Amino acid sequence: MIEDMLRTPSAVRDAERYTAHNYHPLPVVISSAEGAWLTDVDGRRYLDCLAGYSALNFGHRHPTLVRAAHEQLDRLTLTSRAFIHDQFADFCRELAALCGKDLVLPMNTGAEAVETGIKVARKWGYQVKKVTPGQANIIVADGNFHGRTTTIVSFSTDDDARADFGPYTPGFTVVPYGDLAALEAAIDENTVAVLLEPIQGEQGVVLPPEGYLPGVRRVCTDRNVLFIADEIQSGLGRTGRTFACDHEGVVPDMYLLGKALGGGIVPVSAVAADADVLGVLRPGQHGSTFGGNPLACAVATEVVRLLATGEFQRRSAELGERLRAGLEGLLGSGLVAVRVRGLWAGVDIDPALMTGRQACERLMERGVLAKDTHGSTIRLAPPLVITSDEIDHAVAQVAAVLAG
Repeated sequence: MIEDMLRTPSAVRDAERYTAHNYHPLPVVISSAEGAWLTDVDGRRYLDCLAGYSALNFGHRHPTLVRAAHEQLDRLTLTSRAFIHDQFADFCRELAALCGKDLVLPMNTGAEAVETGIKVARKWGYQVKKVTPGQANIIVADGNFHGRTTTIVSFSTDDDARADFGPYTPGFTVVPYGDLAALEAAIDENTVAVLLEPIQGEQGVVLPPEGYLPGVRRVCTDRNVLFIADEIQSGLGRTGRTFACDHEGVVPDMYLLGKALGGGIVPVSAVAADADVLGVLRPGQHGSTFGGNPLACAVATEVVRLLATGEFQRRSAELGERLRAGLEGLLGSGLVAVRVRGLWAGVDIDPALMTGRQACERLMERGVLAKDTHGSTIRLAPPLVITSDEIDHAVAQVAAVLAG
């Protein structure tokens, strides 16, 4: 039997047997990758249309990033922040310049960046805004996804992420995403920040109403509240601009970055803000053993340099229009809604046809890997190195799946 010769079934069984079931992965076992393509343990190739939730914006094993990692591995990988290493200043300076901010605080994961942003906002509130001690509050949006720590899930509206993980951390007010009036009404004398995703990725690539982000910026300025933009998925070229906020000319007080910053090689995250915000931290008040380590900085500095050329932002914008046109051509033929910003698409399938999971399983069978979310919605987020022909191929496979 051919199936008896395949490695995938046993590898899937072992993964199910020996890991906690906090994920429900597609039954594919990847062994190598390059650019926008993945190869499984049985030699079958797949077009990657997830890109590690934007962690692989520059594709798999981008040669510039791999070279930087190899060179750094041969010299120095970790010192801790007890000392300064020779990659640190370049990374912080160049990322700060890319963001147009004074300072950078490096961490490891996106959730750590969000937690750092929360802590900084609270401390700024007490030290600068002079809110009531112990009463700082932060406004967030429903449908948000900012990570999975106990504090972050405390203000999630997703039952899967939140249920049974209480008691929950206080200090957050949830308002409808896109409702500027509700956001403004929720601000009180102890509000220190508004924390938003400029585009809600996990919710299905939900775009904000036109004018919403500029309105949030105006309200935050008028009410002396920090605007924190979680650009962990949406930032660093994904949407056709360096940041999703750039589409409406909005500059937040604080950027939360991650995923693509590590080039798909190491976990790297960061908070970027001006000195009057990040400057509230003093030695001993926040830190991370691996945050800003030499290996991470070497890779992330090259990521920043790739973005500084503007090439990947342009590719995302141009190829995103091709992706949009292809997907919108399927409206009425199994798709009921399409949302696209750059190379990031949320695709709503007619639930009478299939669930998002079923669609992803059928795409996998046709050599395309994507991820479902919330019922009959799938997300497409290919690496920014994808070609126009590969975009057309991905859309053709979506069409074939819809046609049954």
